[in-house]
Amino acid sequence: MFIGHFGLALAAKRAAPRTSLGTLAAAAQWVDLVWPVLLLLGVERARVAPGATAFTPIDFEHYPFTHSLAASIAWAVLFAAAYAARTGYARGAVTAGALVASHWLLDFVTHRPDLTLLPGADARFGLGLWNSVPGTLAAELGIFFFGVFSYATSTRPRNRTGGVAFWSLIAFLAVIYAGNVLGGPPPSTTAIGVAGLALWLLVPWFAWADRNREMVA
Repeated sequence: MFIGHFGLALAAKRAAPRTSLGTLAAAAQWVDLVWPVLLLLGVERARVAPGATAFTPIDFEHYPFTHSLAASIAWAVLFAAAYAARTGYARGAVTAGALVASHWLLDFVTHRPDLTLLPGADARFGLGLWNSVPGTLAAELGIFFFGVFSYATSTRPRNRTGGVAFWSLIAFLAVIYAGNVLGGPPPSTTAIGVAGLALWLLVPWFAWADRNREMVA
């Protein structure tokens, strides 16, 4: 799942209105922001495997330090604690931590059985929604558009930038998602890792858009 995670971040703004949307987006995608670093270092492994599922041509072979349930919970606690220590905003810390943990749940629904509960565990889990392209599109786009609607109706632009920055971001995410759906498999594992690192560039974009918007009373 890709834009579905961002959809949850957008919807979560209602729960933590004082928290930057950049922080919420980083929380929702946190394990996928850390994962490409470990992938490129060889700590975790994936390979290009067309046909691995109907939706994605990537076989996630080994990623227990980012995508096991225990690791996700640990990352969630650490993220929430760091945010609470920096801001003192308890609601924002709880919301951010929940978003980090939600990543595993959404991946559990979409991935084939490749998720573990603990690093080193053999049992793998996943409901395999990626084996249905229509089902994946319905679920992910549904979550994303719900998040866009929730954020757009609970905030308003402070200025012209607030509208342009937000809607251009949404359009960019839609284009990237369409490219992932319609494009061919990535050329290499290195390309997967480099593309994953590019996700970091979206975090300041989310924050920039949010700075130029305000909550609707």
